[in-house]
Amino acid sequence: MIFSLVSLTFHESNSQSTKSVHVLDLIIRDYTFKSLDKTFKTGTPQSVKLPANLSGIKVDTVRFRCGSLRRYGANLKEFHLGIGVSVHPCIERVMLIRQNMVQNLASIYYTNYDLNGYQLVSPIVGILAYNADEDANSSNPFQLGIIAGENPITIDFTNTSFNKEKGNNPLCASFEGNGRITFTKSSTSSPLSCVAKKHGHFGLVIESLTPSEDDFRKPLSKWKVAVWSTIGAAIGASLIGLLLVAMVVRVKKRTRMVELERRAYEEEALQVSMVGHVRAPTASGTRTISAIEHEYIHHSH
Repeated sequence: MIFSLVSLTFHESNSQSTKSVHVLDLIIRDYTFKSLDKTFKTGTPQSVKLPANLSGIKVDTVRFRCGSLRRYGANLKEFHLGIGVSVHPCIERVMLIRQNMVQNLASIYYTNYDLNGYQLVSPIVGILAYNADEDANSSNPFQLGIIAGENPITIDFTNTSFNKEKGNNPLCASFEGNGRITFTKSSTSSPLSCVAKKHGHFGLVIESLTPSEDDFRKPLSKWKVAVWSTIGAAIGASLIGLLLVAMVVRVKKRTRMVELERRAYEEEALQVSMVGHVRAPTASGTRTISAIEHEYIHHSH
């Protein structure tokens, strides 16, 4: 019932993607176990046919006895598990499922992981382990842990069409189940080869420029330079014109203030008054007393 509900939810999602890497792993696991027939032999790889909306993902699976896997290791497409690899917890048999997701379906990893500043240049490949009973059709498959011994797990990306333009080797990206990404240098002997200590999903990335940095590196065209130069010159001329106007207005205002102060001083000194429409100075209020007034003042005293 769980398988049916998960599958139905996935089929109703848009095109070939899902919002969760973990959900995608569960869907691939369920299709793998449901597709195996009774003649599935231990140690023999088998391709898994997925529905049309998952056609961009290639899946292969193989079953091992836990002891045999530890003693001999295994090869499954891009993955090489060296001698000493172990699976925990494993009672008797383990089912290895290998995934190869083409780059145009890798948008799910950009959604679930912070790849800001990096660009995927390879498919995403993954290897996971599940418990497997004798019939290879477990009714309750659960994930197991793959742990490398002295010999690490190697992942071969030589079939990736990576164009080494800048002369830098790509980095190996390990996508952890908790949303973390671990970046390591690729092998010096083989730039398209990575190593790992446990199960998971892996890919090659290169550092990419942000759009703003890329724009700064592009030279401006001649017509853009001419347009911006014209605009700058016009703005500069306008500012200079406004400055000159402000200076002229200030000089005129200062001259007028000086003239008004001068006139006020003269009017106060000369007591200028208006005679009709003509300015004329007026005499002071002192005058000569007449003889009659003088005699009258003298007799009164």
